[in-house]
Amino acid sequence: MLIHKGFENLNLISPVATLGIFDGVHRGHMALLDCLVKRAEEEEGESVVITFSPHPRIVLEQNNVNLTFLTTMDEKIVLLEKENIDHLVVIEFDLSFSKIPACDFIKAILVEKIGTKHLIIGYNHHFGRKGEGDFNTIKQCAEELKFRVEQVQGYHTEEGAISSSSIRGALLKGEIDSANRWLGYFYSLTGTVIEGRKIGRTIGFPTANIKPDSQYKLIPANGVYAVNVMLDDNVFPGMLSIGSNPTVNIDISLRSIEVHILNFDKDIYGRKISVVFRKRLRDEKKFNNLEQLTEQMANDKQDTLNLLA
Repeated sequence: MLIHKGFENLNLISPVATLGIFDGVHRGHMALLDCLVKRAEEEEGESVVITFSPHPRIVLEQNNVNLTFLTTMDEKIVLLEKENIDHLVVIEFDLSFSKIPACDFIKAILVEKIGTKHLIIGYNHHFGRKGEGDFNTIKQCAEELKFRVEQVQGYHTEEGAISSSSIRGALLKGEIDSANRWLGYFYSLTGTVIEGRKIGRTIGFPTANIKPDSQYKLIPANGVYAVNVMLDDNVFPGMLSIGSNPTVNIDISLRSIEVHILNFDKDIYGRKISVVFRKRLRDEKKFNNLEQLTEQMANDKQDTLNLLA
C-alpha cells in the first residue's frame, strides 16, 4: 500500500475510491473495503482509501479533551495494509478545509485531483461543510461529473449494525469480548514504559506503567485484564490493571495502566510496549491490606495463564 500525504501529483490508474475516518477499521469497514478491492479488480483500476488527519472532531469541537478513538493513524495504516489496498491518501484536515462545500470537494479533489472513476461509500456517510454531503448529493454530482457511485449497506450481526461508536461504548463498559468480536481482531494500545511507585515489586508482582502514545487513544474500563504483551519481536503473557489502585492509593482520581509481565524480570523503562486485550478478568477492587491484594493477584496470574495457554 502506497501512502500519500495530500492529493497532488498522484497519477493513479482508474481509481476506485472510498473515503472516511475508518476509526478501528472494524468488520463493517472491512466489508466496505472488500467491496472496494473487488471493484478495482473488476475495473482494472487501483483501490484508493481517502482519510483525514487529524480527526475532524479534534479540529471542530472546542472542548475535545475527552475525545477518544479506537485507533491512532499508525494503527490505522497497519490495519488498512492488511486489506490489500493499493493507495492511502491522507488529507490534512483544518478549519479552512472543513468549510469546503460537498460538491466543491467532489469536483476539485475527488475528481480533478484524485481522478476518481468509481466511488464507494458507506450506508450512513456524510462529508463536506456541516456534513451536507450524503449519498444523494454524491449521486447528483456523479451524473454531472461522469463517475460512478455505489453505496454499501452496513455490516450487520445478530446484535445489530457494527459501528465505531458501538465498539467504543463496549470498551468503556469493559465488554472486551464484544468489542473484539465487532472489531474482528483483539483491541490493543501502545505506549512507553514510565516510572511508577514500584509497589508491585514489594509484593512479588512488579509492573510496567504505560503512558499511551496518543492522548486520544481509548482506554477500556477500569479492571484487570489478561493480555498479550508485545516487546520488540517477542510476545509475553501478562495481566494488566487499569484504574486507581485503591488498595494503595489515597487519591482515587489518579488513573494508571500497569502490566505485570509473567516470567519476566528485565528493566524496560523508556521502551515502547504494546498490550493486546484478550479477556477481562474482574473489576477493580479495594482490598483491606496488601496480603489480600497479593493473594488475589496470584489468582489473577493463574487465570491469565489458563486463558492464554
